[in-house]
Parts: sequence; C-alpha cells; structure tokens
Amino acid sequence: IKSLFVQHFNSNVHTSRDKSFAANMTSEKCALVILATGAEEMETVITVDVLRRAKINVTLAGLEGVDPVVCSRGVRIVPDTSLDEAVEKGPYDVVVMPGGLGGAKKLAESDKVKRVLEDQEKANGFIAAVCAAPTALVSHGIAKGRRVTSHPSVSDAIRKNPDYSYSEARVCRDATTITSRGPGTCFEFALGIVEALVGADVAKQVAEPMVLP
Repeated sequence: IKSLFVQHFNSNVHTSRDKSFAANMTSEKCALVILATGAEEMETVITVDVLRRAKINVTLAGLEGVDPVVCSRGVRIVPDTSLDEAVEKGPYDVVVMPGGLGGAKKLAESDKVKRVLEDQEKANGFIAAVCAAPTALVSHGIAKGRRVTSHPSVSDAIRKNPDYSYSEARVCRDATTITSRGPGTCFEFALGIVEALVGADVAKQVAEPMVLP
C-alpha cells in the first residue's frame, strides 16, 4: 500500500476529466513545500496534489536532504530536491509547511526554515501552515500580529503568545498568512492556497471533479 501511495504521489498522469479543464488553466505560480521527518503524510500529499491540479509548479523539498522521508504514520515520501537546492531556485509565491507533531518540531527548530520564512515574509509572499506547523511561525517570529489557527492539540502554544490572535476557523487567511487545523481540513487548506495564488474560479474548477462535500 505504501509503495502505491508514493507511486501515485509522484505520478504526472491526469484523468480525462482533469484534461477537460486543464487547458483552461495556466499558471506561472510556484510553491515550495517543506517536508521534514515526522510530517503528516495526508497533509503533505493532499496539499501537493491539489496545487498541482491547479497547475501551480510545486517543489517538494526535503529539510534534511533528498532521501525518502518517513512521515508520521510510516509512509515514505521522496522529495523532489533538498531544501538547500530549492532555495537556490526561488523565489516562490508560497511556502507551505505540513504539520505532524514530529515534523512541526523539526520545522520550528530549523535555522534553514527560519531564514526561508523570514525571506518570504520580507518579500510579502504567502506563507501557509497546517496542523501543528503554525507553531513554527511562532518559534521563528513570523506573521506577528495576525490571526492564525492550528490543530487543537497545539493551540495553547499560540494562544499564550500575545503576538498572535487565535482563530478556530477550519482555514484562516490573514493577509499573506494561511493556516489550517489538520488532515480533515487539508482539501480546504489547499484550495485556499489555490484561491490566493490563482483565483476563486480556478479553485472551483479544481474542486469540482474531486467530488468534495
């Protein structure tokens, strides 16, 4: 099952229905998704998949390099490149951080991630984080003064910080900061990023064939 999961993730094959509206979507937008050991695999794959359906150029970058990354439930995902190499190919319209407690901890402790986020904020680019990953925003002092949400299990770490306003919305967008709550909100999270980058019409086109509620 795991190998099929990774195989599907790396596939560039589109269904015929995908192709029916793909020709109407063009995008020069690009996204950097940072993958750390212990990341939540659903949050990683759903986000990357939805952004690619919207024809956003996604780079999945391994925080620790290019080796397969073991995620929170043991699924192994192969990054496209390392974070070091990805940064050299920037800038990006959005930097995305999947959650998972283990992955979020590594993101929050990484000086590389801090520099990437600081540069993205200075450039007024979008920063998106889901589940436990918004704690990395707090750790690195990013998006101060903005509303953010997170997985309920880490909400106290954000609520007690006076530099942030906590929201319980499933997806929270405040200016160039997009946050969300967990695996169950990831389709909404990813579509929120699509809407921010390429518009509501494209987000609607992407959502329709996925038969979302």
